[in-house]
Amino acid sequence: MVNLRQNRARQAGMAERAAALMQLHFPHIPEAWLWRRKATFGFTTVPRTLPIAMEAIDHQSKGQPAGHTLFCLWARSPDGPLVVIENPATFAAEAGFTGARATDTWRRRMKCLRDHQFLLSKAGPSGDFHYVLLLNPNAAVEWMRGNKMVQDGLYGRFRDRVAEVGASAELDTLWAHWAAERAAQVAAQQAAAAAGEGNASVPPPPVENEQAT
Repeated sequence: MVNLRQNRARQAGMAERAAALMQLHFPHIPEAWLWRRKATFGFTTVPRTLPIAMEAIDHQSKGQPAGHTLFCLWARSPDGPLVVIENPATFAAEAGFTGARATDTWRRRMKCLRDHQFLLSKAGPSGDFHYVLLLNPNAAVEWMRGNKMVQDGLYGRFRDRVAEVGASAELDTLWAHWAAERAAQVAAQQAAAAAGEGNASVPPPPVENEQAT
């Protein structure tokens, strides 16, 4: 609750400063040229760290960068995490894919995003990605880092940006959740072994390495 109040106060201060600077440096711009978040249509809410998350997935999917596909999903989200994709060809075109195999190319990018924890999907009338749940890209980048998929320099910029937007506590909570999940899985494996269920298997934890410092 304290962090939430602090973040709201920080955002209010940033908005006030931006308004003052705009009045100082751009005082005569007609309103028709401005896009006001609370006064115009066509907006959605996206994570401020999304550009770095896009870079992280592009580095991991070299030759088949999936970052822009991720951005298009967020741009299409109804200000919430669930996206219903009734026409994959439309999403493929917005992601920049053309030609007879455009939708197939888009689906490969979607599989890459799913494999790297940026989304979950369920099949529906339009195919495997009819229902898409967008996951927190900060969590996805942390998962990738924990599995040695993010370079030091890029991860450093990511953590700097996370701190700037006031989301560091969110990552601490995430790592605590993963630690508890790993502990529960270890306990389940030990219980299975004690019961003589040597072949019992438990899915691997989402992060295999300790949190990077």
